[in-house]
Formats: sequence, structure tokens, C-alpha cells
Amino acid sequence: MSLVTLYGVVAVSFMMTMYALEGRHRFFIALFALGCLASSAYGFIAGAWPFGLVEAVWSVIAWRRFRVTP
Repeated sequence: MSLVTLYGVVAVSFMMTMYALEGRHRFFIALFALGCLASSAYGFIAGAWPFGLVEAVWSVIAWRRFRVTP
């Protein structure tokens, strides 16, 4: 397994875990946004720019949700 693949597995797993925990505290929404950024970076590094672009958009959406969630 290459380092890029390992990074992708960790980034996507982190993102999914934070998504599953979002209902517990708003802090997990911010961590989900961070996970989306990490997954976006993986997409661009791996050459899958559409995935990278979509994850970047999800990161912005999650960050905005974090800011408005009490």
C-alpha cells in the first residue's frame, strides 16, 4: 500500500467517523469539515480532481453549518 493510499484511507475514515458523531456536539461538525479538507487533498494528490473538488465544497458547507449551529 502506497503512502498516498494510506493517507486516503485515514482521511476518509476520519471524515466518516466525524460525520457519524455530528449529532453529539457541534465540535464534530468542525472536525467533519477538517476531514473533508483532508479528503479533498487526497483527491487532488491521487489525481481524482472531481473528488477533490466535491470534498472541498462539502468542507465549506460543513464549516458554515458549524458556524450557525448553537
